[in-house]
Order: sequence, then structure tokens, then C-alpha cells
Amino acid sequence: MRIVDVTTYVLKLRAARAYLGRLEDGEELTADRGYVVRAPWRSLYSGRFETLLVRVRTDEGHTGWGEALAPVGPEIPAAVVDRLLAPHLVGEDPRRVRPLWHRLRDLMRERGHLVGHQADALAAVDIALWDLHGRVTGLSLTELLGGAHRDRVPAYVSGLPEPTDEARAALAAEWARKGATRVKLALGKGVEADLATFDAVAAAAPGLAVAVDAHWAYRPGEALTLGRELDRRGALFLEAPLAPEDIEGHRDLASRIATPVAVGEALRNRYEFAAWLGRRALGVAQPDVARTGITEAAAIAELASAHHVPVACHHSVGLGVALAAGVHLSAATADCPFFEFQADTLPVADSILRTPLDAGPDGFRVPTGPGLGIEVDADKVTELAEES
Repeated sequence: MRIVDVTTYVLKLRAARAYLGRLEDGEELTADRGYVVRAPWRSLYSGRFETLLVRVRTDEGHTGWGEALAPVGPEIPAAVVDRLLAPHLVGEDPRRVRPLWHRLRDLMRERGHLVGHQADALAAVDIALWDLHGRVTGLSLTELLGGAHRDRVPAYVSGLPEPTDEARAALAAEWARKGATRVKLALGKGVEADLATFDAVAAAAPGLAVAVDAHWAYRPGEALTLGRELDRRGALFLEAPLAPEDIEGHRDLASRIATPVAVGEALRNRYEFAAWLGRRALGVAQPDVARTGITEAAAIAELASAHHVPVACHHSVGLGVALAAGVHLSAATADCPFFEFQADTLPVADSILRTPLDAGPDGFRVPTGPGLGIEVDADKVTELAEES
């Protein structure tokens, strides 16, 4: 069996509303605005759900799908796949997943490209190879990884994309009525503002465990003040409080508060996670499988286990392929208390699948079919890529 084709699909899909809802000033982030910074955060965001899908096919008619988390500029990792990775896959045996991963990783390793767009592109290819291997063997990804610790992965509702604390509180209460037990707030808007939002949500839905995503917004002193107040409130975790490269700052903060510090969406490989874990700079590891790939995510989970740190996979705008991969990895990881549930992402994620994923605010049912256990609608993906 040999790989005969590697095809990339750049998708930019419109949805009922943009990821994370309106901008801070109340304006809609419409699809025609291009990429904008969502103040007070620093990162670029799109008004559409953007991603890169990769399909790998063999000479025996088997197909595997992968996805890179590429919320802006998916053309960039697509070019990496097309120009740098695909030529080294065609003609290879797709069942040699780990050897192929090592070979592809090393293509640009000595030039400093273990991270960024190169890593995102490799993640998509790696997921596709694991999916393909599962389809060839008839085994699910969870089975290939050694078996499931759970058939349903618990979740936390992420975001509450409403413009006011009153509206966020009402939405939290609504999610609680629908079975949610945990929620994460998209904050980083000032310590007092963040605490006011937390308090409003906690008062409206007292049964919910509440986490805070600070979006890398704070200086160490501010983060410490916020963290100690979250300690008093019994917060679930504090995500991304400081600048993303500040390992020592996160280590110091983690040593001074009881609320677990959660980090991981900006990291791409076991080497980066090893530096954070070895310094005790995080209390919850949050790899995103569509940025690490399955091979690296499994290695990261074992590293986290060796440091007694739970794994809670990140997920934002990835579609059904990335979502299924993250659910499988979560099921195969022993210490995995929950997975990120993005309510606005889910219908978009399902839009490229022939059968929707079994998911809700309380958790995700692990797909049981071969590979990722999903069926991508290849015709629809081709059509959507042509429209993007």
C-alpha cells in the first residue's frame, strides 16, 4: 500500500455569528471585515470559521482526513503541506505513521521550524495518517492509542459570547438548565471587570464550576491579584494569565495561588511542554490536537502524566475532523477531566460531516468507527473550498 495523493482544502465558512460573538465595542465581526484585533486582546480574529483540511489517499482506495487549527491565514499551512510535506509522503506506506511523523518533523527541524505554521501543517498530515491507519485496520483512533478510559468525555462550555455581564449570567443559567456543569469565561478585560463577570455568572448559576481565560492579558502583579481572588471564589482554573512566552512568570504565579494555571494552546510539541511541566509552570495542560497532531499530543499527555498534571484539550474554531481527533485523544488519556465545548463552533464543525458528532454541554460521545469514526462529506468540502 502506498500514498498516491495529498490534497489540501482551505475553508473559510460563514456562520450565524463570529467566534466569540461581537467585538468589545458591540460591533459585529462580519465576514467581509478581514482580520481584526479583538481589543483588549492582541491576536487577529476572523469573522468566518477558517481552517485547513488535508486528505491523504492510497493506491488501494483508502482515505484519511486531517485538520490544522488555522483560525487566520489557512493558506499558509496549506502551502507548507503542498510544497514541503506532500512530496515526501507520496509513495510511502501510510501505516508507518510514527516513522513518517519523525521524517516530516526533521525536514525543517534544524532551521528552527518545530513550531508555528510548519507544526500546524504537520499536525493536519499526522491526523490524516492516523485516521487512514485506523480505516485500513478497522480500529478506532482510541483503540490505536491503546483503548478508551471513558466512552463519553466530560465538557465545559466555553465563552458565553454576550456583551454584558447580565446577558452572560443569563446564558450561563440557560446552559446549566441544559445540563452543563462547568463554564469558562473569555475575559482578560481588567481584574475588576473579570471578577465582576465571574461573580455575576456564579450568582446566576451557582451549580456551575467557573473557569477564567485571561487571554494572556496581565502583568504578574495583576495576575496574582486576580488569582488570589479566584482562589477565594473556588475557580476551576485560570487560563493563559501572562504573556505566552513567560514560563518563569507562570511558574511563580502557579506557586502562589491554589487555582490551577492552565496553558497549552500556544505550544506545539513535547519539548515546549517539557519546559513548562519541568518548571511546574502549569497545573492543567491544554494541547490542541490540531496544532500538535496525534503523535505529539499522545507524547505530551504522557509527559503531563509523569508530572501529575491533568490534560484538558483546547478547541476553538476547528471543524469536525479536529474535534473528533481531540475527543479520541481525550478518551485515551487517563487524567483528562474535561474537553472544551464551543457551542457556536459545533454546528459549523458538523457541517462538513455526513453524520453529526454526539456532543452537548455535558460532554462528547467518543466516535466508535474506524479511524476518527467520522465520515467527511468530500463533495461538500470541495465545494466549500472553491467558494472560500
